[in-house]
Amino acid sequence: MADPLPLDEQLCFSLYAATIAINRAYKPVLDRLGITYPQFLVLQVLHGAAEGRAIGEIAERLALEPSTITPLAKRLEAAGLVTRLRNPADERQVRVRLTDAGEACWAETGCLAPLIVARSGMAPERLAALNREVAALRRALAE
Repeated sequence: MADPLPLDEQLCFSLYAATIAINRAYKPVLDRLGITYPQFLVLQVLHGAAEGRAIGEIAERLALEPSTITPLAKRLEAAGLVTRLRNPADERQVRVRLTDAGEACWAETGCLAPLIVARSGMAPERLAALNREVAALRRALAE
């Protein structure tokens, strides 16, 4: 059996550590708005969806379980950033929609990519290429 790669040469560790670094970079902005990174992701998914999205749709888009999205949506609702409404045609389905305050919060965060470009010192094109590679890896592993 071959010796394992040193930790810093393992892709899984590099991705994990990069995720932590990105979350740390976002944290001051998100703290100022009173939201967490997972809540930010939900706002991202909801932006532009005038009719909102079902909990299951949000979960699928974020590659999470619906049971993870429900408490996030409840906390966002308590903060006045979203509304949760049962679908009259199917009471089991809950739709989540941004409120005006949620849209304003999203507008303040929008895309945090410029923050990462500035902090990383990498060209946007290089970061975009890296993102495409990581997305391809995620898709391949999900199959």
